[in-house]
Amino acid sequence: MKITFTASKDALQKGVAAAFMEKDGKPPAAIAALDEESGGQIARAIKAADFGGAKGASLDIPAPAGLELERLILIGAGEAEKLDAHGAECLGGRMAAALLKAKAEKAAVLADAPKGCPLKADEFAARVASGMMLRNYAFDKYKSEKKDDRKLTSARLVTAAAKGAPAAFKPLRSLAESVHLARDLVNEPGNVLYPAVFARKVKALEKLGLEVEILDEKMLRKMGFNALLAVGQGSANAPRVAIMKWNGGKQGEAPLAFVGKGVTFDSGGISIKPSNGMEDMKGDMAGAAAVTGLMRALAARGAKINAVGVIGLVENMPDGKAQRPGDVVTSLSGQTIAVLNTDAEGRMVLADCLTYARDTFEPALIIDLATLTGAILVALGKEYAGLFSNDDELAEDLAAAGMATGEKVWRMPLSRAYDKMIGHDVADMKNTGGRYAGSITAAQFLKRYVGDTPWTHLDIAGTGMAAEKTDINPSWASGFGVRLLDAFVKEREERA
Repeated sequence: MKITFTASKDALQKGVAAAFMEKDGKPPAAIAALDEESGGQIARAIKAADFGGAKGASLDIPAPAGLELERLILIGAGEAEKLDAHGAECLGGRMAAALLKAKAEKAAVLADAPKGCPLKADEFAARVASGMMLRNYAFDKYKSEKKDDRKLTSARLVTAAAKGAPAAFKPLRSLAESVHLARDLVNEPGNVLYPAVFARKVKALEKLGLEVEILDEKMLRKMGFNALLAVGQGSANAPRVAIMKWNGGKQGEAPLAFVGKGVTFDSGGISIKPSNGMEDMKGDMAGAAAVTGLMRALAARGAKINAVGVIGLVENMPDGKAQRPGDVVTSLSGQTIAVLNTDAEGRMVLADCLTYARDTFEPALIIDLATLTGAILVALGKEYAGLFSNDDELAEDLAAAGMATGEKVWRMPLSRAYDKMIGHDVADMKNTGGRYAGSITAAQFLKRYVGDTPWTHLDIAGTGMAAEKTDINPSWASGFGVRLLDAFVKEREERA
C-alpha cells in the first residue's frame, strides 16, 4: 500500500475520507468545516446514529450533500489520553478495516493527534499509518476470484506534521512489511513451503544486507545435528538450518541470538496426530517465521546492534525411515534424548539450534520462539504467549515490549522440581514429561541446552497461528513476535 502525508486539508474533500472522533467529543476542525459546507448534514448523521466516538465504534456517511465526497467514515478513538503508540496503531487498523468494508481502494485520512494524546504529532500520524498497513493484509494468492478480498492500494494521511511524519513512518513501514513476510510464511501450505523453499526465501534476504548461510542435510550430519535430523528423517523433504547475521553494532560485540522452530509441516510422525485440525500444522514454523521477519526488520531499518537468527527447518512425517518411539539420539551438545513421543519434535529441533547458537556465536542472550505445546493454550489461551526465562531482567524487558506492542507475554515458572519429569533411565532425558505441566517441562528440556547464557523461551502456540483477529491483524497467521522483538531490540539500542 502506498502511504503519503500532506498538510493540505483539500485532500479530504474528494473521494473517500476517514477521520476519528474522540469519546463524547466533537468532530475534528477539518470535519467541522466539511459539515458547514454540507449544511450540517454530517452533524445530523452523527446525532441520528447516536455516534459518540467510543473506541471501536464507526459511522459511514455516504455522499454527504453539498460535497464531492463519495463517503465520510468516522472512527471512534475513545479517550485521547489513552492513545499511546499501540493505541494509535489500533486506531489506524480500525480505519483501514472500515475503509475495506466500504470497498475503498484509496482514501484520505485525517491523522492529526487529538488534544491530550501523549504522542508527538509526527509519531501519532506515523503510528496511524503503521496500523493501517498492518491491517491491510490478505493472503489470497491461491484464490481465483479476489473481488471480495480487495485491499487498499493507497492512503493519503492529512496531518500538520506532514514534514516529520515520513521519517517517523519509514522504520514502521519496514517493520510492517516484515510482519507481512512472517504472515505469508505461516500461511503458505506445506506442499509449497518445505525446508528447502523456506531456506531459499531466507537466502533472498541477503539483498537487504543480511549475511545468510544455509546448512544442508550433509553438512548437518557432519556437524552432529542428530536431534534435528531425527525429526526430519521420515520426510522426503530434507532438513535445513538457516543462519542470518546482521552486523550493525560495534565490531566484536556479542550478538543477540534469536532461534526459531521451523517445522514446515507436523504430522506428529509415528505418534501421529488426530486428523481433525492437522491441516493447521502447516503453521508449526511460526517461530522460524518470526525470527526471519525480525532479522529482515533489523536489516531494513539498519539497526545499530549485532544480531544472529538461527532457524531449524524440518518436516515431521511418518514413513519406514521415521524415528520410532523409544529411539535414543545424541544431540549436538552430546546429551542423549530418549524419544518417547515423535510429536514432541519441536524441542529436539531447538535443542540442536540452541546449542549451535550458544557455542558458535557466544551471544549476549538467546531468545527462542516456537509453537511448542498445546498445553500453553490450556494455560493462557490466545491472549498471551508463554514466557520462560533464566534471567529476570531479560524477562521483564520482554514483558514491557509485549505491553508496548500488544504482543503480550506471561511469565511461567521454571524449577528443578520439574526436571525429574523429563528424567529417563536409559538416556539423559526424555522428550516429553507427560500430561501435567507440559509447557513447563518442554521449557525445562530447552534450558539444558543454553548453559549460563541469559535465555528466554517464548511458546507462541496460541498466538503465532490460528490467532485471534485484532484491530491490526486480520489473518490466521499473525506474525506474532516480529513487533515484540523489534521493540525489545530497539530499547536495547536506545540504552546503548
